[in-house]
Amino acid sequence: MHTSKHIIILLHFVAMLIATKTFAQKHAPTPYWGFDERKLIETKWKYDYTFQRETNTVLHKAGKDYKFFLYFRYNHTYHQYLNGEFSRGQWAIHGPFLIYSFNEVDSFRIVALNKSSLVLEFQQPGSKAHYQYSFSRVSSDKAPFAKPLYELPDVIVEAKAPRRSKFKSWFARLFSRRRHEKDRINLVGNGKYISIELAGGGYYGGVNPVIRDYIHIKSDGRLVKEFKSLKGGLQVSKGFISRAELEQFMDYVESQGFWKMKRLYDCEDATCAKRKKKRPKPIPLRLVIAYGSHRKIVTITVWGLDKNNMQYVPVPEGLNNIIYAIQEMGNRFM
Repeated sequence: MHTSKHIIILLHFVAMLIATKTFAQKHAPTPYWGFDERKLIETKWKYDYTFQRETNTVLHKAGKDYKFFLYFRYNHTYHQYLNGEFSRGQWAIHGPFLIYSFNEVDSFRIVALNKSSLVLEFQQPGSKAHYQYSFSRVSSDKAPFAKPLYELPDVIVEAKAPRRSKFKSWFARLFSRRRHEKDRINLVGNGKYISIELAGGGYYGGVNPVIRDYIHIKSDGRLVKEFKSLKGGLQVSKGFISRAELEQFMDYVESQGFWKMKRLYDCEDATCAKRKKKRPKPIPLRLVIAYGSHRKIVTITVWGLDKNNMQYVPVPEGLNNIIYAIQEMGNRFM
């Protein structure tokens, strides 16, 4: 009896995997990496806000009247808490997609997944706009999920580092600093120079308009993302991208035909020209990529969708894919 039930559940899960794979291949730009499901296992998340990517606008925020938590368990079931009601289902990661059903959406593209943040992107039927659910990780005592009686309590073990003499500590720091500097020089010297800059895009408007949105990835892997809104002030996040992933990304850039693209994508009709003068004002997007002796600047005068759900300046799909990939790297460290 129990065996038959388990087989039915397994077949349903496999069918869901196949359906999600088909959806991913048809509707989403193909990123150049996937995500490790171990980063989600036994983690708890609290919903923070909903963000529309094209307009850089926060559409909804969590508050006293809206509480939403997620718990991804080791057995690939999730527990969900939404405004006092609990529910559960099955989850899985397939490449860059999270198989998870919520609000009639069965698959979400993972934009960011790290120790502190989870960002899930989706599109509504018939819409070109991309929406993102942003979550922050929480500890068990701040989540509304009860731990099963058969599981051991969480234990955090901390140990004090042994005391060292001032001379030894100073010498160790000096040696470590020189070693890291040597590694950084070798990292750059053994490979081609890489620099990636992405700035602007979207529209200056909404409840909390964006003043600055800038991502810079340097040749040694250092990533800096600056995000400034009218009400939220300046937020600077930093991270590190491995050299292997940078090289992989540069292969992706070439495969999308970046080096053969035009330097300027501007309006081609009167509707677009009129849109430039209307509010909210479009913010030109600027992309600069350098790789070895190659360096190219691409500018899009109007990028992203407005409230009319229109893309005013036509650009190659490959260019959009590159922009989305850079945004995903930057959002990992928010």
